[in-house]
Amino acid sequence: MPGAKPSVLLINRVYPPTKGASGRVLRDLAKEMTRAGWTVSVLTTGDKTFTEKDGGITIHRIKAPMNPKGVVSYSLILWKLLRAAMKQARHDLVITLTDPPLLVTVGRRYAKKKRCSHMHWCQDLYPDLFPSIGVKMPDFILKALSRSARRSMNKSGKVIAIGRCMARYLAHTGVETGRIVTVPNWADVELVESTRKPRRNDVRIKENVPMARPADELLRDDSPRFRILYAGTIGRAHPMKTILEAAEHLSIYPEIEFVFVGEGPSHDRLAVERARRGLQNIKLLPYQPASCLKDLMESGDLHLISMRDDAAGLLVPCKFYSAIAAARPTVYVGPADTEIGRMIRDYGCGAIVPQGDGVTLAQAILYFRTDSNAWFHAQQGAEQAAADSRPVKSILSIMKEAENTIMTRVA
Repeated sequence: MPGAKPSVLLINRVYPPTKGASGRVLRDLAKEMTRAGWTVSVLTTGDKTFTEKDGGITIHRIKAPMNPKGVVSYSLILWKLLRAAMKQARHDLVITLTDPPLLVTVGRRYAKKKRCSHMHWCQDLYPDLFPSIGVKMPDFILKALSRSARRSMNKSGKVIAIGRCMARYLAHTGVETGRIVTVPNWADVELVESTRKPRRNDVRIKENVPMARPADELLRDDSPRFRILYAGTIGRAHPMKTILEAAEHLSIYPEIEFVFVGEGPSHDRLAVERARRGLQNIKLLPYQPASCLKDLMESGDLHLISMRDDAAGLLVPCKFYSAIAAARPTVYVGPADTEIGRMIRDYGCGAIVPQGDGVTLAQAILYFRTDSNAWFHAQQGAEQAAADSRPVKSILSIMKEAENTIMTRVA
């Protein structure tokens, strides 16, 4: 776009330092747009209402519950963001994400009032995801909310899907195909920029647990533990039953351990289940600071992802992008016909296991534990997948679509 770059308002419930994967990718986009000359403002939430600067980014925070629970809390946040958005100055473009649910309707109302362009960036697809995460409501209300969301999407300039499975779902459920653009997510930029190929024979992390090891050490039973890493949210869309069953099957192998990193009620329930089953091969760690992110991700010999079958096309777990950024194979427990399933098949960077089959999951883990050639082949596939999924590539694609959206409106 010739001349000065336009202004953009980015809206999402979370933005760093508040935890949340959508906030991290939004910050990456905001920083890149600022570097490119855009005037960037962010509307988000905080523990109080105030405005701050993050380099050239202006961040407007409104006071809202920091740990919302249930429909009422999220509805309140949606209303607060709507009111705050309407008080914002006009921007050339507004980009909405999907936290809280139905945030697309806020973007549409802002764009209509301010006579500007609107893009919607689907990190998760609501309200369609409600049944998968246990949110119960009458069917007629769910359908009405879905129609409202689709109307807002069809009035936006572009709808960004983060996976091909999501793009297909959007098209099949009423979003005009000409508005849909597929732009994959990426791993945390801090992780990508700090990740290097580890020297597998000498790198250590805290607690003296080694990273992935060379082939001659991988098969030795007296070598340090083989770590299966699950780092991040355990929500209702990320069932644990199959993983717990696999941990039970593998409990006779003292060198194999499962490590879960995170906090919250789901992790507390996991601790209870671990105790009930007497699983000594499961370790629970709290969230780690950003300074430990690289070492944490590289500490896993295998990364583990779980997703409900009925969530296919409604979300794409960001854990996968962190795994390939750290050049680690992924064992994915979930539906095969998804973005992650396709990436694993295309790059040979791991294994796909159906939900409910703990025995097959245990066998897949043992396969990578005992076959060093298989592990290194998947590790090389992860490196290639990461090389083809660099953050800058996706960010530039979104920026290009943003400029096209504005130009289309002007024309």
